[in-house]
Amino acid sequence: MQFAGKALEELLVFAKSQECLTVGVYESAKVMNVDPDCVAFCVLATDEEYEGDIALQIHFTLIQAFCFDNGIDIVRVNDTQRLAEILGDTAESEDVHCVLVTNPSEDTFEDPALEKLSLFCEECRSFNEWVPAITLPER
Repeated sequence: MQFAGKALEELLVFAKSQECLTVGVYESAKVMNVDPDCVAFCVLATDEEYEGDIALQIHFTLIQAFCFDNGIDIVRVNDTQRLAEILGDTAESEDVHCVLVTNPSEDTFEDPALEKLSLFCEECRSFNEWVPAITLPER
């Protein structure tokens, strides 16, 4: 399970360097609505502070449904602060609750970490864990 957190961090750092990240619930919803085929991976993040946020939970439910309908792998992270650290200046706003890894134009986004995470998600789904939780590695 620890490898999944490391792979997620690698994927986010690589996607950031390629300018292939969309950060924020509303920004992500816009991208999914306009061009769902460009989305390669989805991360939903929350922590104890936001657990009771009903609006955020509704957004998560809608995003999850969209990802399932479009065959997009999706994971959950329970440390928004650590996620914001990884995203760095990309996470200018406070909203790191949803992060999409997108494909630039027609190119297929290829990254070994994405491959590992896709296999991890597929394995989790075989155990009926549809949105697996991943722990990001500490600094």
